[in-house]
Amino acid sequence: MTHRKQFAEAAPALPIGLDPPPAADAAPPGHAGHRARMRAKLLGAGPEALLDHELLEMVLFLALPRRDTKPIARALLARFGSFANAIAAPLPALREVEGLGEAGAAALRTVQAAALRLARAEVMDRPVLNNWDRLIAYLSAAMAREPVEQFRVLFLDTRNRLIADEAQARGTVNHTPVYPREVVRRALELQATALILVHNHPSGDPTPSRADIAMTQEVMAAAASLGILLHDHIVVGQGRHVSFRREGLL
Repeated sequence: MTHRKQFAEAAPALPIGLDPPPAADAAPPGHAGHRARMRAKLLGAGPEALLDHELLEMVLFLALPRRDTKPIARALLARFGSFANAIAAPLPALREVEGLGEAGAAALRTVQAAALRLARAEVMDRPVLNNWDRLIAYLSAAMAREPVEQFRVLFLDTRNRLIADEAQARGTVNHTPVYPREVVRRALELQATALILVHNHPSGDPTPSRADIAMTQEVMAAAASLGILLHDHIVVGQGRHVSFRREGLL
């Protein structure tokens, strides 16, 4: 009887004392251990225990599982200055950060969207005028870092609860066209009985301009003619805001 033996193709022998070379996409040495320690720190001590660059690393872990995210996180901080500025940075600027890529940029955008939804949930279905600090926190998160002017309108019901928060227009770094007739028309569609106007100043200085004051008067007159009350106009800057009503401009 003839016996046939089958042999698997042997891997090429390595010189004694040498380890196999790592795969091209393998994690760097110490990479897995570092991530495990970061996760333990987050879950054990809470998010406040993490520095800005550590929190950015955690965000990027899921998007870039085979990359060392520490240098990318530090590059983001060097470029944008803080965690908040990094997640809100314009997409073209994010694309310039070496190693971040589309997946990393999408991860940062996801965190920003989640933060805004959480902040918005704090003001929805509640009397806005009784939750002023939460409203300002939401508007600041949504608008303070916008590179161009954005004009928004908060539409309120008879109990001053938020019906809708809508961006009406975007403009340049120092001007946004606003059409009072369109603002009032939308209020009627939503059956809103009161409004709060909001816009940002990309310069960071929330001091109202003459054009801001004139436009506010036009919207107030158009709304009043149909029984709609203008509660306030808020100008959002970097870390500061101005209320027209509190400044005696309404």
